Amino acid sequence: MRFAEVLPEDAPDPRVEQTDQVRLMPVAVVGLAPQPSLQETNAGVGGGQDGAGYFEMSTSLSYTLWRNPSDRSDPLNLAELDEQTRAAIEEVPPWPRPQWLIEQVEQMRYPQLAEAVKTTWFRESYEHTTLTVVLAQHTNYILTNWYRQQRGLEGNLWDAPAPDVTERAVRHGISVRIDGSDVIGAEIDTDPFVYCVGAELPTGGILTAVLPRDDLAYIRLEFTTRH
Repeated sequence: MRFAEVLPEDAPDPRVEQTDQVRLMPVAVVGLAPQPSLQETNAGVGGGQDGAGYFEMSTSLSYTLWRNPSDRSDPLNLAELDEQTRAAIEEVPPWPRPQWLIEQVEQMRYPQLAEAVKTTWFRESYEHTTLTVVLAQHTNYILTNWYRQQRGLEGNLWDAPAPDVTERAVRHGISVRIDGSDVIGAEIDTDPFVYCVGAELPTGGILTAVLPRDDLAYIRLEFTTRH
């Protein structure tokens, strides 16, 4: 007998399908430049369609953070976990698991920059497709979904008050380095938990990044086209 929630050992790796979905993006996906402190772990794709096909698409990249990449056994690399999460990681079920699932569970021991870098494309431009709007939306999404404990929130996502980040917090005219060149972009530098930066891409897409303020010292804030 196999329970519905138990994945068979040969269950396909969802990252394969994610890679195929990323290829559907009409513009090149941009991520943080390769660096020892970061390991890309996931690429999530979302979008909206109508009778003519996709009218918007986005790819969000997640990373594992290594505060001491030269020694991954260093306790400095470990995330701060509550007892429930730690117990879930340590528990080994009595049935075999897919190797990719074991790897994902192991990654939970380390800090995750979940959905930190996003490339967004719109088929048409209008007032809600600007860099200002997209950067503020990405910021609020990360704060709502990944900083609940830090913000003292309990219960369901839909019961929580919206973060106090609005389009007025966006400051334009900063320099953002992409593929070795500096482009004019924007930032949100008003939130105590995250620092946010973005820029319009030459391909027509929009790059946004929402990064933990406490870990900025370990991250080189530079971006490259992802291949």
